[in-house]
Amino acid sequence: MMSGTLYLIPNTLGEGDDTMLDAVLPASVRAQASRLGYFVGENAKSTRVFLKRVGTTRPIQEIVIAELNVNTPPGQVDALLKPILEGEDGGLVSEAGCPAVADPGALLVARAHQRGVKVVPLVGPNSILLGLMASGLNGQSFAFHGYLPLEPAVRTKHLRELEQISRRGRQTQIFIETPYRNKVLLEALRATCAPSTLLCIAVDLTLPTEQVVSKPISSWKPDTLDLNKRPAIFLVLAI
Repeated sequence: MMSGTLYLIPNTLGEGDDTMLDAVLPASVRAQASRLGYFVGENAKSTRVFLKRVGTTRPIQEIVIAELNVNTPPGQVDALLKPILEGEDGGLVSEAGCPAVADPGALLVARAHQRGVKVVPLVGPNSILLGLMASGLNGQSFAFHGYLPLEPAVRTKHLRELEQISRRGRQTQIFIETPYRNKVLLEALRATCAPSTLLCIAVDLTLPTEQVVSKPISSWKPDTLDLNKRPAIFLVLAI
């Protein structure tokens, strides 16, 4: 029996109306998502909300949605792939942005390749690349680090190491933070990095409230940008 195809279906980066949906998800992507009857997502409820926004060709209650998140044991990944191995096409959906990028869905994609399943990535928004595009920092060499350590002393040490790597290789360093800790991270950057180091913070990307500010650490103030509970990408380049 020939296996089905695993489609990697991007999600929006935040809530918005149909105009925003049209702006960030091509019609071909929405059409592909609408025809599938099996999905893997981080949260079944939010995946169902996404599918209702995109539209489906079959009743939503007939669509099977399995969960894959940080709490999923690696041994259960094969079970998530089973319907696709049996010939059904399936979709992998992230909570926001592109699946398998800073996303637990990477486990499913890796296993799909190991089992010979065809993997098809579809076009959609990615906050890491959008932030880099808009930053004015080095787009030829960059690294994404996910979340930085929570403990202040460890975080400070890590920031100094990343700044040194950036300075030596002219490499943009990219990381994220939980929205309610954005201000703490900004203060850590201001206290740790050299005044000349460039810092870009991009918030609410693709949303009507989107803002991107890029300038030296010395020019950043606590009120430069409203970071309160807003999804943000932080980019640093030491010069």
